[in-house]
Amino acid sequence: MRFSSESRLLCSAIFCFLSLASVSLAADADKTTTSTACTASSTSGAFFDLRPDTAQKKSPDGSKPAYGAPTVDYHARGYDYGSNFTLNICGAVVEPVDGVIGVEDSKWQNISAYYTSKGDVYSLGLQSGALVSRGKELVLQYTGGSPCGKSKKKDESEFEKRSFTHSGAAYRDPDYGRDEEDAPAASATRTAKATKETDEPKRRKSATIFFSCDRDPGAGAAQVSFIATDPDECSYVFKAKSQHACAGVEPHKPGSVGPGSVFLIIFAIAILVYLLGGIFYQRTVAHARGWKQLPNYTLWASVWSFICDFFVIATSSCARLLPNRRGYHYISGSPAGRGRSNREDENRLIDQYDEEWED
Repeated sequence: MRFSSESRLLCSAIFCFLSLASVSLAADADKTTTSTACTASSTSGAFFDLRPDTAQKKSPDGSKPAYGAPTVDYHARGYDYGSNFTLNICGAVVEPVDGVIGVEDSKWQNISAYYTSKGDVYSLGLQSGALVSRGKELVLQYTGGSPCGKSKKKDESEFEKRSFTHSGAAYRDPDYGRDEEDAPAASATRTAKATKETDEPKRRKSATIFFSCDRDPGAGAAQVSFIATDPDECSYVFKAKSQHACAGVEPHKPGSVGPGSVFLIIFAIAILVYLLGGIFYQRTVAHARGWKQLPNYTLWASVWSFICDFFVIATSSCARLLPNRRGYHYISGSPAGRGRSNREDENRLIDQYDEEWED
């Protein structure tokens, strides 16, 4: 069977349209992968949004902050640690801090967690909104805090003091003389080693917050508690209990394709394929022309006729229910007026016959 040039053009147009639709759907799918700060999505499809737990500064005009967020920082007791902690979730602390140990002045406004010990302020990390979902755990980490760890130079100096024997000691080792000769070289070696270790990058304090779901309907703001720290006091672990840490459904993002839009696109593509494919078949195989090229023309024509009949019946029924307009009367010359006058004449004639009969 041979196809005309029009049929080949129609077929190529169908394939071009389907390819463009698939490309657009793929591009829209890529747009939905963007993430927002302080939000996370798990592999199972659960969505977490902790933005309502971020403490914000009070507005000068007295308006409430977005999401109903708190206006004060979170506090956690240190108990046996000896210091209490102040922190915020996914944002810098509301109350400004200054004089932070080991942190540049320009970064003080970005501190998200800190504690005070003997009048000194130590930072536990800078602001971060990188919320991560690891299995059943929801984790937020702050890094870049104050320097931590023991001073290696100090340890080396103490080691040197303990290594050398006092000149006035009563006991001397048989190798005392040789040790005195080797002491300058050993001291130089240890000094170079201590200098090299001192030049190494400093470790800095960090804070890790684990979030758990609070299903209490009466719960207010999140509750943060201190868990532990490592022996070098570099890594601090906290646990926060919040109702916003419960899994939810991700809202539709502006500019992205939602489930409804995807369904409409697929439905539109199916209708176009049905129409174009049916027209192609009716024109090339059935050799139909005019409106009969549409697929299932008889069915759709009967449906349209039924809709038109139903519309006429409905409008006529509604027109009968409308009241007559006031101020209009039947004209005597109309058939209705003539009928009324004929009835009056008949009644007058009957009355006349009744009077004659009584006489």
